[in-house]
Amino acid sequence: MFEMKLHHVALCVPEIAPAVEWYSDRLKASVSYQDQSWALLDIENTSIALVLPSQHPPHLAFESLEAEKYGELTSHRDGTESVYIRDPFGNTVEFIKPALEETIL
Repeated sequence: MFEMKLHHVALCVPEIAPAVEWYSDRLKASVSYQDQSWALLDIENTSIALVLPSQHPPHLAFESLEAEKYGELTSHRDGTESVYIRDPFGNTVEFIKPALEETIL
């Protein structure tokens, strides 16, 4: 089991669909999740989230079994639970609680 690992890096884009197409074509990314306001792409051993600036902040996201120690968890449309915080330098950091089945593997 792990204590914390990098889950994804979120990049702001003006439109989701063209950005998904660009990253899929050029980096051979596979789409893990996509809706109108964001997408999660898998590229080898890492993930990139493409987000609309009006809907999601650019951020680093870490997966942690103790995500709730950083604040109250919020449930999201894709079924994940997480909390967003700001570091002292103004950067947004997300802590995601892994699903139970992910922690058993």
